[in-house]
Amino acid sequence: MLEWLAALCFVILAVLIWPGSKYFGTESQTDALLQGLGISQQAAKDIDGAQPACAGAGTGDVKARTVALICKPSALANYLLKHCRTFSNYSPCVGWTWRASAFLQSVYEACWPYDSPVQFVRDNLQLSDEGLVALDWAVPSYQKRRRTSSHSTSPVLLIIPNSFGKITRNVLKLCEMALSHGYLPAVFNRRSHNGTPLTTLKLQQFGDPADLREAVRYIRYRQPAGRLYAVSESSGSGLLLSYLGECGSSSYVTAAVCLSPLFRCQSWFENGLCWPLQWALVLYQKICLSRYKTALGDTIQTDALFSSCSLRVLEESLFCQTGPTAQTGPSTSGGASAAWDAYWERNEPLRDVDEVAIPVLSMCAQDDPIRGDTQSTVPLELFETNPHFFLLLTNRGGHCGFSTQSEGSGAGAVGAVGSAAAPSSGVGSSGVNWSHKALLEFFRATTDFFAAEERAKQLAARRRGLGGGAGGRVFRHRSVSTCKRMPACSHNIHAIYNWQRSYTR
Repeated sequence: MLEWLAALCFVILAVLIWPGSKYFGTESQTDALLQGLGISQQAAKDIDGAQPACAGAGTGDVKARTVALICKPSALANYLLKHCRTFSNYSPCVGWTWRASAFLQSVYEACWPYDSPVQFVRDNLQLSDEGLVALDWAVPSYQKRRRTSSHSTSPVLLIIPNSFGKITRNVLKLCEMALSHGYLPAVFNRRSHNGTPLTTLKLQQFGDPADLREAVRYIRYRQPAGRLYAVSESSGSGLLLSYLGECGSSSYVTAAVCLSPLFRCQSWFENGLCWPLQWALVLYQKICLSRYKTALGDTIQTDALFSSCSLRVLEESLFCQTGPTAQTGPSTSGGASAAWDAYWERNEPLRDVDEVAIPVLSMCAQDDPIRGDTQSTVPLELFETNPHFFLLLTNRGGHCGFSTQSEGSGAGAVGAVGSAAAPSSGVGSSGVNWSHKALLEFFRATTDFFAAEERAKQLAARRRGLGGGAGGRVFRHRSVSTCKRMPACSHNIHAIYNWQRSYTR
């Protein structure tokens, strides 16, 4: 009780004492916000003008300062700029409202309950090592049939929550909007997360995609006719990027989106967060693991685990110890430090980034209080050199927040389509998040682009097969002359001709 009172007092102090000029204000106060985040005005201009072909606006455009698309110039990038209207229609909340605070809107999206009209049907998947993961298929509450036919051609949207297993209102609203647009949303739950039973003494490491690979195979078996798209939230992006890098062109995913991803995860664990956020995340993970304290005591040092006060020590206690005889202070010994570095060599999300073979959109805000400083935590060179990666960088939005002035009204091109497609029961009728509209537009645009490219290739192949008018006449003349010199072939031609005459009679 005292802990919750302390957290409440901290939130009240953040609202009342925090200088308003740092987080609140109009567009003219954006420079003060960037300076408070350690980003100079010149750096922000450099970010907006890193790739002029992908910026999509002039230097005097207000929206260009609000959101910028950073990528390597390509045909797909030009197609996205032309057909994704939502990319340039971001209007963050300004003025004296709590939604203009990056910290408050991030906490709101992560912790505040959400009464969603969406229900879930769970599939428990037994893995090759007898472990269990779960897929929660989202279905509207009005739907009587709880299962979807395997012959359905509806696209599947695989949603990967954060690495702590917390199902946020952001995930629930994404499932709701995806249903209204004809997708089949499925939430991936790791071992022991979100009520999934822990049947083995093995937890999934931060960037180990083995379990996700088996889950994708099951999805392909269950829905073989539908395209597969993937969305990750926060630290869950580490798992998605690891999977796309290891699988390469065999990922079965058409396109992917990372919402407020963490790219350099080792330094994120080492630098830590501000103490209220870190305390809350460590406490939540301890509560989730407390039910397995006795079972996990055979393989890890549970005393060090449940006495840890930082995310790094907790992660080390789970995955960087060899048994119950390990040191209680893993972060202080040289051997444990080497084990920590070896752990991230296997789990860093960008370790195989060059093998990614599908379009990946990352949506980040410069004032993200969880990820940290943009210049040191976002690999801008990756998006400027790799044609498969695209970055939507906004000056505001917090962590998975992206609150807008029109939020709650359902305005927007994609939101209007979703409202028209949604039934009268209310699915898709609530406020639509800008990031959700943008990612669905990204999926639609990339699918249309690849479909047009495939049609162009097929048309070019048919033209090459015909070989032009003169070439075709030469080929037919040679065929006839050859048959004239071969009695057997001539006999076959006359036989086919006689059969056609008898068939027409």
